[in-house]
Amino acid sequence: MKPIGHWLNRTDKALTRAMNGVLSEYGLTRLDWQVLNVIRDTTPEATDSAVLSALAANADVLTLTASVDTVLTGGWAVRTAPHRLVLTPDGRCRLAAVTESVRAFRDLSMTGISADEYRTAVHVLQRMTHNAETAASPGTATAAPA
Repeated sequence: MKPIGHWLNRTDKALTRAMNGVLSEYGLTRLDWQVLNVIRDTTPEATDSAVLSALAANADVLTLTASVDTVLTGGWAVRTAPHRLVLTPDGRCRLAAVTESVRAFRDLSMTGISADEYRTAVHVLQRMTHNAETAASPGTATAAPA
């Protein structure tokens, strides 16, 4: 059996590749779509720092900044002030259509996986992440060498 790291990496790459394919008809990537969701879900306006913070685990600052630029130049969002982002009315409308395509993709990717199995997988990954981050924190006691 391959270790979990193998499957985490392979799953993330497969999901990204497939979602990029689904999103390409809208001129978006998976990361662009995630940026749009952060902007949509932050009220009343998102800030650049909120987007960078929310998606820090997904990409580096330069890549995230490029995705913000993509949604701005694509007319999905506008700046209402320096470092402040809001969806345009057209962007909000188009995002609803994208969300339907993503929902269909998620349904397909979940074929044969029950809601309980999905929740269990997410909970296990959350605990593993917590354990790894706690172990990597300064001042955390580590086991004595064998």
